[in-house]
Amino acid sequence: MLRYFLILVGFLSVALAVLGMFLPLLPTVPFLLLAAACFARSSEHFYSWLVNHQQLGPIVCTYLDGGGVPLRAKVVTIAVLWLSVGASLWMVDRIWVQVLLVGIGTGVTLYMLYLPGDSKNAGNGEE
Repeated sequence: MLRYFLILVGFLSVALAVLGMFLPLLPTVPFLLLAAACFARSSEHFYSWLVNHQQLGPIVCTYLDGGGVPLRAKVVTIAVLWLSVGASLWMVDRIWVQVLLVGIGTGVTLYMLYLPGDSKNAGNGEE
């Protein structure tokens, strides 16, 4: 029963991670790491699929190998985040929603800055 639960959580995490690639307020990397942890404990097949996936695998493997987030990825993520927060602030009239958006944006920015950097890939454009 636990095995199936972990597989379900793993696939939900992958789905949220993929959404996070397009929605700046939804983090990608933590969901992929959660999926990797779930698959590692429940299914060798799905774990292998994830770490060998063409787009998702390098993100997971960088962390598993002790790396971090490339500087370029941090800069792009933070820039897109604040562009979307700025556009949202312009469209929303309620002050409590604006405060919430700025709070979430600040939290995600601090989280991105806190993540370890990947000095091996800092200048070559890999994300």
